[in-house]
Amino acid sequence: MIKHFLMNLLLSFIWVALTGSMYYSNFLFGFLLGFFILWIMNINESDHRYFYRVPKTLGFILYFLYEMIVANIQVAYDVITPKYFFKPGIVRYPLNAKTDFEINLLSMVISLTPGTLIMDVSEDKKSLYIHVMYLKDKDRFIEQIKNGFERRLLEIIR
Repeated sequence: MIKHFLMNLLLSFIWVALTGSMYYSNFLFGFLLGFFILWIMNINESDHRYFYRVPKTLGFILYFLYEMIVANIQVAYDVITPKYFFKPGIVRYPLNAKTDFEINLLSMVISLTPGTLIMDVSEDKKSLYIHVMYLKDKDRFIEQIKNGFERRLLEIIR
């Protein structure tokens, strides 16, 4: 998998050198072009983890950016308007993540989203305690984290 990623980066840099255009968009296009070329070249191989994880990673990044923008707008609106819409609460979130790396990465992603903060991890590492600034429905929030962040993140890592 690392071999495919390094080869994809090399193809991206070759694309940038051939076109002579040092822009992020050109590098991204070269990366996507290299990904497609590597996928065509390795279509008969049994190990397709790299070709599965790259689209999942891009999808997770776009989802995270969307959620972060929505949360930023919600917090900014609440700060600007004279009335407060806060409904703070603490949620015990049951984890599917098992390793310290998975728990740490999930905690970081949740904490980066405005309006949420990880308070603690349980002793048995089976639940997170999350402070939520706008908690309307606890079950909906847990479902959003489970299907939004945790499932997508674990698909990339595992």
